Amino acid sequence: MSETESPTQTDGTDSTDSPHQTVAGETEERLREEWREYAFEDETKLAVEDLDVYYGDDHALKSVSMDIPEQSVTALIGPSGCGKSTFLRSLNRMNDRINSARIDGSVRLDGEEIYRDGADLVELRKRVGMVFQAPNPFPKSIRENVSYGPRKHGDINTGLLPRLLGRDDTEAETELVERSLRQAALYDEVSDRLEDNALGLSGGQQQRLCIARCLAVDPEVILMDEPASALDPIATSKIEDLIEELAEDYTVVVVTHNMQQAARISDQTAVFLTGGHLVEYDGTEKIFENPESQRVEDYVSGKFG
Repeated sequence: MSETESPTQTDGTDSTDSPHQTVAGETEERLREEWREYAFEDETKLAVEDLDVYYGDDHALKSVSMDIPEQSVTALIGPSGCGKSTFLRSLNRMNDRINSARIDGSVRLDGEEIYRDGADLVELRKRVGMVFQAPNPFPKSIRENVSYGPRKHGDINTGLLPRLLGRDDTEAETELVERSLRQAALYDEVSDRLEDNALGLSGGQQQRLCIARCLAVDPEVILMDEPASALDPIATSKIEDLIEELAEDYTVVVVTHNMQQAARISDQTAVFLTGGHLVEYDGTEKIFENPESQRVEDYVSGKFG
């Protein structure tokens, strides 16, 4: 088959449903359910079943099902436009912010459906935090960046009125800021300038500050969308070390275009390829050393993507 011809139907749907089923270099093959049935011993933190995401007429994500184990790092890899960031945003309903988005299927957090009617999205996004590709600190002090979430949620009260009412949490705030910054491996670098504007930090420091800000609200899951893609190698190495440390206490799901990074930091890897399909999901070592799918092998070996 030439690279410009339409691929053979792979999942029971007409291949014309998605105009990007393959790209140059991909092997034609039929998807197999067993390639995506990753078995693990730990408890399931997030269970995704038959998830479809549409942006208007664009069917961006097609019938994705996978379970994500707790206290581990799950990497989502694949070429640009394959749906991995769309999938990530579906895990805390960030796609709801896009007017053209429509979501079908199920996502359960600790067995509870997050797409149920009346779900508390503020509470959901507190439990399932997000760190974005580009660092986005607030134009406030380092201290205020970290304490912002707990203040908004009412977990910390400081200022004149709380002091008058005997409800001042300044000491608790100080402890929370230090703890969160230490968890993000940033405290030692900024402890003597917590009142400085966060925009004066380096790019890598800003990204770790955003991670500290996420940790400050005590999430259970941390979603990361290419958190090191805009950073230099030294800053990237610090983020990678931090991700591995966070997985001791949190469930981490990270999108990355850097396959070496995925191999270094993750416990399991899900491979999304063109057409919005999850093609293979397994332990990271298996994915990179002996994948079942020829397309996955071609992708991780650099033959396309």
